[in-house]
Amino acid sequence: MTPALKFTHGVTERLLRYVVIDTQSDPASPSCPSTEKQKDLGALLVKELLEMGVGDSHLDEHGYVYATIPANTGKRVPVICFCSHMDTSPDCTGKDVKPQIVRNYRGGDIVLPADPSQVIRLADNPALSDQIGNDIVTSDGTTLLGADNKAGLAEIMDAAHFLLGNPQVKHGTIKLLFTPDEEIGRGVDKVDLNKLGADFAYTIDGETAGNIEDETFSADGVTLAIEGVSTHPGFAKGKMEHAIKIASAIVARLPKDTCSPETTEGKEGFLHPVGISGALEKATLGFIVRDFTDQGLKEKEDLLEAIVKDVMKDFPHSSWRMEIKQQYRNMKQVIDRHPETVDNAMEAIRRAGLTPKRASIRGGTDGSRLSFMGLPCPNIFAGEHAFHSRTEWVSVQDMEKAVQTIVHLAMIWEERA
Repeated sequence: MTPALKFTHGVTERLLRYVVIDTQSDPASPSCPSTEKQKDLGALLVKELLEMGVGDSHLDEHGYVYATIPANTGKRVPVICFCSHMDTSPDCTGKDVKPQIVRNYRGGDIVLPADPSQVIRLADNPALSDQIGNDIVTSDGTTLLGADNKAGLAEIMDAAHFLLGNPQVKHGTIKLLFTPDEEIGRGVDKVDLNKLGADFAYTIDGETAGNIEDETFSADGVTLAIEGVSTHPGFAKGKMEHAIKIASAIVARLPKDTCSPETTEGKEGFLHPVGISGALEKATLGFIVRDFTDQGLKEKEDLLEAIVKDVMKDFPHSSWRMEIKQQYRNMKQVIDRHPETVDNAMEAIRRAGLTPKRASIRGGTDGSRLSFMGLPCPNIFAGEHAFHSRTEWVSVQDMEKAVQTIVHLAMIWEERA
């Protein structure tokens, strides 16, 4: 019989402290972290952990926070890590965030106070219909909120505070890892897994309360280089082969009704142009390719190659080169070999009073790459919604359920050891 736990939550106050620190990452920066300001939040997290009594908490030179909550059981328990990222998306400003709380939400749309054109519409956010009577945290409408992923940070920190203050709750060694630069795909570039010393991990970076995500897209990047034929435009008849026009023809041949982000959902993948640059003689196209299976990726890359070859028939003196780079792979390939990671999380979600639901992510997380680096890492809900936008929101009650889930999960690993 699981003992009843008495929670006193401070997760909302933590979130409100963290979101006002600007931690936007920068894809154009080669450094790690990509922005030094991410370390401002890292330093605050370390200070709070040290005040809790987590003596080994530290921020390394790359902007990663590591910390250990020691085991309080005599059992041999796998070492579990809880992980969230500190950066916010470059897609929308995260400077001067002014969080608001809509108390006792009664339904309908939420108009944001500093910019009434920014409306959290019920029609676009059906999850709001489950929040009647709850308290909703938003920005003022001039910035994103940053609940992605500062809700996860706040939840892990609140769970750590609970575990340290309740030694009667038995658990194995718990590791905490807070990463920079997840939003620009570099969240685990410099992580030291030997120093971390975990057997299994969970990112706390999911959406709807009760969800556990054990499957992500697999992802490749494709660069297509076109070399045309340059001549003086006054004497170009029958000679010039314009690289920009070749590139444009390739984009124009992409499927119109399938295979793009704007025409797919669920388990459907896509082939998505993300950049085009060039001049008469040379042009470059960038694509991202996404699918839940490696075969699906290959089919889309083969489709692109077939389109290119067909277009190039009209430009016999031009040449092309296609380079494919692996970005990440579907974590399910690893997670399925360690079913206890998901089973334990689903039981923890039940004990928190929710109905667990396995889901797939149409994207990737730090957990995708950590899994293939040898640290199996599913993704648990943090309650964040409409991320990367000024209409981002999170429910106080969902965050509290996430804290309870983390605590129960630590207990379940100890119980089942």
